[in-house]
Amino acid sequence: MPTAKDQPQGVLAAALSYAIWGVVVVYWKLLDDVSPWEILGHRVLWSVAVLLPVILLLGRLGPVLAIFRNPRRTAALFVSSALIAGNWGIFIWAVTSGRIVETSLGYYINPLLAILLGVVMLGEKLSALRIAAFVLAGAGVAVQAVALGGLPWVSLALACSFAVYGYVRKVVQVEALDGLFVETLIVAPVAALGMWLLMSRGDLAFAHGSLGRDALLIGAGAVTALPLWLFAYGARRVRLSTMGFLQYIAPTLSLIIAVGVYHEPFGTVRLVSFSLIWAALALVSAEMFRRPVPVPPEECR
Repeated sequence: MPTAKDQPQGVLAAALSYAIWGVVVVYWKLLDDVSPWEILGHRVLWSVAVLLPVILLLGRLGPVLAIFRNPRRTAALFVSSALIAGNWGIFIWAVTSGRIVETSLGYYINPLLAILLGVVMLGEKLSALRIAAFVLAGAGVAVQAVALGGLPWVSLALACSFAVYGYVRKVVQVEALDGLFVETLIVAPVAALGMWLLMSRGDLAFAHGSLGRDALLIGAGAVTALPLWLFAYGARRVRLSTMGFLQYIAPTLSLIIAVGVYHEPFGTVRLVSFSLIWAALALVSAEMFRRPVPVPPEECR
């Protein structure tokens, strides 16, 4: 049930979760000498290793098993697991390839696509302000498409997979922790197979380099689980409208890091594109107190 008043500890936890998701690009960037697909495999497998004892300690094994006894929920989580794995993979590849600015754009676009899905799939009403927001956002994407000679596919792929994932998780309605654990369990065999193929070809980086790099790969599970815990704690203690504002912390920090630390290009074209999308988000934010914007799922960074 949505809370009627923000609790300070909830705001702090939620803000910290988004801050972690914003700066996590630095973590993945430290692994840019490792194949992004191996990083993804480690993220999945070590997430299972981290989440399993948590599930057992919190007594959540029963609800997890109940999910598998429900064919509809299981099928939905198979879809969401494919979406989250794809989202994670594209995100990690983009970060390690020096395209953090594009990931930031994707997560700015995502709330608008979430609204659009609500209109198309759930029959929600689209106000005049939100129509104007879509026009501005579309113009922002078009500016990049025309100036750069193609659609910003990384941004759109991240935003679309994130938005559809959010819709699926909204429909299936399982607890965040239970859902993430089931999703990682579903994709774990694929991740293990991928790791085995890399090892059989002699391309596996794990245990073939520095101990520091191996520690970072193992830590991928904790990097996934920690902000999830903070988000889940905060979401129960903070109004949806407040969460709607806080969600912009992550792409803003990513953008600052991309330009200020890694010196990714951010010329006039991108400034115009981002400005149009920021204007669209400003219009959406104006309606938040009346009708909160859907908050992105917490598992997708």
